[in-house]
Amino acid sequence: MNRTRYLTALSVLVTLAACSGSDDASSNPGAAATPAATAAPFVVKVIGLNDFHGNLESSGTFGQTAASADKPAVGGADYLAGHIARLKTQNPLNVVVGAGDMISASPLISASFNDEPTIEALNRAGLEFTSVGNHEFDKGAAELLRMQTGGCRFINGAQDPNSCKGAAVGTPVPFEGAKFKYLSANVISTATGRPLLPAYGTKTFNGVNVAFVGMTLKATPTIVTPTGVAGLEFKDVAQTVNSLVPELRAQGIESIVVLVHEGGFQTGSLGDINGCEGNLAASAIANIVKQLDDAVDLVASAHTHAAYNCKLPNAKGRLIAVTSANSYGKLLTDIDVTIDPATRDITTVSATNRLVARNDPSVTPEPGIVKIVAAYKGLVDPVANAVIGSIKAALPSSRTDGACNMPAGNLIADSALYATRPGNFGGAVIAFMNGGGVRSPGFTFPSSAGGEGDGNVTYGEAFTVQPFGNSLVTMTLTAQNIKDVLEEQFAGCRGQSATATRFMLPSAGLKYFWDGAKGCNARISNVTLTQAGSTEVIVDAAGVVTNPSRTYRVTVNNFIADGGDGYSTFKSGTDRLGGAQDIDASVSFLAQYKAPRGAYDPTVIAEDRGTPRLNRIGSSKICPTGSDVNP
Repeated sequence: MNRTRYLTALSVLVTLAACSGSDDASSNPGAAATPAATAAPFVVKVIGLNDFHGNLESSGTFGQTAASADKPAVGGADYLAGHIARLKTQNPLNVVVGAGDMISASPLISASFNDEPTIEALNRAGLEFTSVGNHEFDKGAAELLRMQTGGCRFINGAQDPNSCKGAAVGTPVPFEGAKFKYLSANVISTATGRPLLPAYGTKTFNGVNVAFVGMTLKATPTIVTPTGVAGLEFKDVAQTVNSLVPELRAQGIESIVVLVHEGGFQTGSLGDINGCEGNLAASAIANIVKQLDDAVDLVASAHTHAAYNCKLPNAKGRLIAVTSANSYGKLLTDIDVTIDPATRDITTVSATNRLVARNDPSVTPEPGIVKIVAAYKGLVDPVANAVIGSIKAALPSSRTDGACNMPAGNLIADSALYATRPGNFGGAVIAFMNGGGVRSPGFTFPSSAGGEGDGNVTYGEAFTVQPFGNSLVTMTLTAQNIKDVLEEQFAGCRGQSATATRFMLPSAGLKYFWDGAKGCNARISNVTLTQAGSTEVIVDAAGVVTNPSRTYRVTVNNFIADGGDGYSTFKSGTDRLGGAQDIDASVSFLAQYKAPRGAYDPTVIAEDRGTPRLNRIGSSKICPTGSDVNP
């Protein structure tokens, strides 16, 4: 369909009638935009969320600041919808928007059913527009389009038995698809030369059209499996937004909101959900904003799973509102925008991040979503609650020191090595796990609501930590390759993103030192490998590879095997052998750690000799994640 005709139809469908107290025209398709009834400025409420990742149930507790004593249970699709409904009552002129990653990397309750439960829940929560995040491409463009349009999933000509479960949970059959609009102006189909999805959507308030422009992370091809982005081109975000401004203005649109799947982090100690501390001004999202046309009035951002509420300079130096609502439905961003009907422009923006607290007596969880979630939970619980092993203490997915160690990532790397060490399964002596593939909260120690008992790990808990369904790949690398891929972890080095420092987690026995004060290709030293009580030096204290051509069998997941997360050296690996899914490897590994052997205890792993796998030269206690590799 011609895009202008599509947008005209969409505008009619989501127009709000001008008369006071009238219904949203999305429930009255015959309604059309009417001229402004008054010249007085009016306020529209924009309700934003991002990085929901299928968290239909509460992901835990959260507070206004890092030091808050009051940290209520937050999130869950039922209360998310309840909080949205309450905010809507405050202003009949409202819109609910997202900034991407609504699905994928999801808990088992959603992932087991191809994330159809999340789409069904967000439909009932009232989401209207969302940009497409990188994770929406995890299963490829065709699956993303199915998420939009609906229908059952088929694999090799047969219907997926975990698709279209509506008859069991009380939702339509076949799967209804998203009632909200996925938007992505900068993702182009190479076959057609056109955007894969609409570039923007509009909604009319008191006769004034507001445009919501959807943008996807430009670096998506570097962090999604290549098959997921095959046939697609990802354009520059700021350039794409700016190129759309004349088209929007030609339609009389002056109020422009950008929904972009890119973000930054606060780096201060306060951690206020409405703060803008630290180096956000140097972040990826700030770099985009400083290039934006002055026509853009508000940017809702995402991707980093951070909360912030900023005013950042655009291309003209004007400060505009830039927000992010953390992740997993913990927060909503409550944004009031004032529109001058005479100019049709947004004149002021006031934003507040608000906790989606489950103990708020003024909020009623959405009954329809309560039933849907309970039904899917009933289907998945027998699998999710099965105990697969035990741990001696919590293994968090956070970086626990300035050297960037991560206990949960270590366990996953150990499980990959365990699965591929036998000669007929790869003969691996080293395994690496990418940190971005280890999801929050890691392996927790207290018993879950399933009642499995403290220290026991259930399948559902393990799946939450590694939900991507990647498979293991064992390859041959040289000692020089190992040095090179470790150097690729630092921002701007050997093809790594200029804005991201990404430390992998090695398996037991591999140990190295890094020095952020040195330059690219000179940061890695003292790389050693311990096996069966014997230790060899791969890279010496001066950073010299002792035997560059010596080979090792190394296991990684298929995502980074194909160069994901900027680790391009893995693409040079030879004699590749595919292996099990990563979650299956973890299940097999943890199965060893039951009675009578006892729980997994990382402090007694012989190959580690009681010392960390990652070691830092220097005194900083901050693990770098962005462009500053030596904070």
